[in-house]
Formats: sequence, structure tokens, C-alpha cells
Amino acid sequence: MAKSESGRLNLFRLEPKIKTLHFTWIAFFISFYVWFNHAPLLASIRDTLGLSPQEVKTLLILNVALTIPARIVIGMLVDRFGPRITYSALLAISSVLCFMFALSTDFETMALTRFLLGFVGAGFVIGIRMVSEWFPARQVGVAEGIYGGWGNFGSAAAAMSLPTIALFFGGDDGWRYAVAMTGVIALIYSIVYFFSVSDTPKGSTYFKPKKTGAMEVSSPADFVLYVIMKAPLFLALAVLNWKLGPTNLAMFSGLVTNIIYAVLLALYFYQIYHIYRINGHVFKEPVPEIERYKFRQVAVLDLAYLVTFGSELAVVSMLPLFFKDTFGLDQATAGLLAAGFAFMNLVARPSGGLISDRFGRKKTLVVLLGGLTIGYIAMSMIGSTLWLPLAVLITMACSFFVQAGEGAVFAMVPLVKRRMTGQIAGMVGAYGNVGAVTFLTVFSFVSPQIFFLVIAGAALVTLVATAIFLEEPEGHMAEVMEDGSVQLIDVT
Repeated sequence: MAKSESGRLNLFRLEPKIKTLHFTWIAFFISFYVWFNHAPLLASIRDTLGLSPQEVKTLLILNVALTIPARIVIGMLVDRFGPRITYSALLAISSVLCFMFALSTDFETMALTRFLLGFVGAGFVIGIRMVSEWFPARQVGVAEGIYGGWGNFGSAAAAMSLPTIALFFGGDDGWRYAVAMTGVIALIYSIVYFFSVSDTPKGSTYFKPKKTGAMEVSSPADFVLYVIMKAPLFLALAVLNWKLGPTNLAMFSGLVTNIIYAVLLALYFYQIYHIYRINGHVFKEPVPEIERYKFRQVAVLDLAYLVTFGSELAVVSMLPLFFKDTFGLDQATAGLLAAGFAFMNLVARPSGGLISDRFGRKKTLVVLLGGLTIGYIAMSMIGSTLWLPLAVLITMACSFFVQAGEGAVFAMVPLVKRRMTGQIAGMVGAYGNVGAVTFLTVFSFVSPQIFFLVIAGAALVTLVATAIFLEEPEGHMAEVMEDGSVQLIDVT
């Protein structure tokens, strides 16, 4: 393998940046292993607690709901405190939540702990900032792809291993021991990570946002677009509230549901206040050229991640049970075959980043979104009469475009504005969860075939928006040092 200076990565050459990459993708792998530790065990969980089909689907939605605000919050925390402390703390806290979920004896407790476990999904944002600090622009796409792809494989590892681990422990509580084991792993690695990495290479500056509470924007038009793009983050939570309200699952009373609506609305306007507090000056005087960036870059990446990662989360959540019910498989076999969707992360997401580095960020993303659209149309044709190996092949082919698209998105995220990489990654990542909540809500009302077609339609719309509005990163982005000097960071 060529030396890293040529733009390629030698993953066996344990220089500091490569070791940091390995430690960080493992942290992400564990966070996903924990986040999706319930999906391959849903049949056992359903039988043990006597859950209804709607309660099972609600658990799937709850698992991705909290990650929406969590990724925004974690993005701010990582920009302020650094990846090492933030990732270690997140893994430690998630281990406690794993133990709580494993001990649940009723749907209400399980729903609450599953909702809280959605916070671990925000770990992805932390590593995006860590990797961008250690790798130059010519390598950041493939490095982020390796981080995201190999880490994302945690969901596939959970699907392949946890049913077998549950069988090893045996009995009705086998799934509890399997889930608790993932918590033990997260707790141990939180300590390992804290003592094994640093936030930046020696002698490098860790740029922090000038203000906290909201992202900085460069113009009145960007301000308006930012306010608009914030709305779906709250609307997704409102949809979840409606799903749990008296007209659906009736977990909340009408009063509680209305109170939550009011709180979400108040939080949205409070967020607008913070956006104005940070950016009100753009209405009074122009932002210096050296400080500017185009927020529409972020907006398009938001939408692209909504249909790539959002659809992956939704499909990974429902696929084991879909294969089990469609083809009459046992739980372990269904989990193993469904893992094919996430399995492609090992090569697909790094490939998306690598292709972006070599052939252009925008062109790559447009092509991958096109493949994703066709892939989901093909998945809509999967039924009980289809040859099972062909169904698995279609699933893996579709997943390649989904996860390569994710790699292409985050090959661009670190090249927008360095000091806000955590916040940008947080917002883009949160849109992935907006997509998951949206698609899983659709899934709770329609057949799997219609579910796949809805995703294909959303991908087609995003493809058009990307082709029209996204711009290829070129030249340099500038960051002002504390002493007033300017540092140029190559993005070509």
C-alpha cells in the first residue's frame, strides 16, 4: 500500500494519526453495537413482554428519536470540550442505559430506556471532528469513510452475534444477558479511549467556535435558511409525540401530548432566539470575506444524509423482522441475512469517501443518490415468492449505494468550516435521524413495499436538489488564530 503522503492510507503503519483512526472507529463501532442491540432480538423481546405489533414499531421509532437533539448537543460539546472527553463520557453513560434496558419488565420502562439509548447514536458526530483534526483534505474523505463505515458495521455485528449470544445464555432471559454484555463492553472501552488518544496532533491548534448556542452564518439569506432547516428537527419529534398520543398508541394522554407540543414549539422559538443572538449582526453589516461560508452547502448535505443514513437506520431496524416474517426464517438466520444491509459498511462507506477524494465530491454524491433510488425500487419488489438469495443480493446492492452515499456526504462535511465541524456534523447527523423517524413512522402505516418506494421517492428529490444547489469545495477555508493571524486549510 502506498505511503500516506500520496493521498492513500496505510492502515498497518501505526503512526499517530492511523492509531487515532483505529481507536476512534472502534469507539463508533461499539456505540452502534449498543444502539442497535435490540433490533436482532426483537422477536424474543416481543414474546417475553407480550408486545403488540404497534409497540414493537414504537420501540424502533423511539430508538432513533432522541438522537435528533442529541447530535446537535454533542456537536456543540465536542467543538467545546474535544472528542476524547466527549466520546469517553458518552460510552460510559450508554453502558448504564444498556443495563437499565436489559432489566426492563414492562413496555413503558423499555420504551423510556430505549428512548434514552438513542443518545448513544450521537457518538458518530464526535469521531467526525476527531478524524478531521488528524487528516488533510486529500485523505479526509477516505479516513472519514473508514471511520463511519467500519464503525457503522457495529449494527451488523449486533445482528450477527447477539441472537447467538442470547441462545448461549438460553431461556427467556437470554436476550437480557446479550444486551447487558454490550453495556459492559461500552464501559470498558470508555476508559480505554480516554487514555489512548488526543484531540489533535502535537503542536496543532484545536479551533473552537467564537460563540456557542447556534451555528454562525454569513448572510441574511443564510440566516433564514438556517431557521427553516431547524424546523424539521422539531417536527420529527412532534411526529413521534403524535404517534405516542391518544389517537395512536395512547402512551400519552391528550393533556401530556399537548404540553409536549407546546414545549417543542417553545424550544424552536428559543432556538431561533439563539440563532439571532449569535448572528443578528448579519442584518447590520456584512460578514468579513475571510469568515464567510455558504450555509446552503450544509442544507443540501442535511437532505442527502436524511435519505442515506436515515434510510439505513430505518431499514436496519425493520429488516431482521421483515426477513423473518416474509420468508418464515428463525430469528438467528433472519438476523444474519438482514445484517447484509449493514455489512456493506465495511467497504461501501470508505469507498464513497475514497471516490469523493479522487473524482469530486458533488459528482460522486449525485451518482450514488441515483443508485440508491434504483436500489430501493428493487427492494420494494422483495416478497415471499422471491428467491431468498436474490433478495439478499438486492439488499446488499442497495446498501452499497446507501452507505457509499453516507461516505460521500461526510467527505464534504469537514471541508465547509473547520471550527464548526462538530456543529455541522451534528446538524447533518441529526437529519439522518429525522429521516429515520420519518421513514419508520411511514413504515408503521404501510406495507414494507410501499415503505421502500417512499424512500426511493425522497432520494430522487434529494438527487435533484444536490445537482442544482451543491457546490464542489475548492481552494482554502480560513480560520483566524487566537493571536489574530490567519491559517489557510486546503479543501481541494
